Amino acid sequence: MVIHLTGLWMVLIDFTAWLTIHIVVSCAIAHPPAHVFHPESWLYRQRRWEKNGRIYEFLFHVKKWKEILPDGAALFESGFRKKRLQSADEAYLGRFVRETCRAEVTHWAIFFCAPFFFIWNPWHIGIIMIAYASLVNMPCIITQRYNRIRLNRLARNHHLSP
Repeated sequence: MVIHLTGLWMVLIDFTAWLTIHIVVSCAIAHPPAHVFHPESWLYRQRRWEKNGRIYEFLFHVKKWKEILPDGAALFESGFRKKRLQSADEAYLGRFVRETCRAEVTHWAIFFCAPFFFIWNPWHIGIIMIAYASLVNMPCIITQRYNRIRLNRLARNHHLSP
């Protein structure tokens, strides 16, 4: 802890900091056009350990809860809704895949802001902030990766390339 704050100030700053981080990161990553997000780049490409998405079904039971996650696209006028597949059209599937990349990088960026909370919080509160960042962002990251694998499989079955 670099800055010493009392309990109430610490809670107010933690709340304000998380709100600011969520808004700033989301707005910053919402601006670039979809073509900037390359599904085959290092961060987004499917890993062997993901076992074609089955790891998310087996370990996390993603199918049971992914529908209850909020879709942040609703907050932006140009947001691309990812709750339901609207079409099997090649262009639509390609955009959908790229938007899963945008959503994933947004949640990774928010998650990696958690260590900043050690600046004004005692170490045990900093750990709680990392736990919060994990609880809020990891389900979204898992869902985006799982959906991207499924969308790519759908595109391959329709002989399309997103």
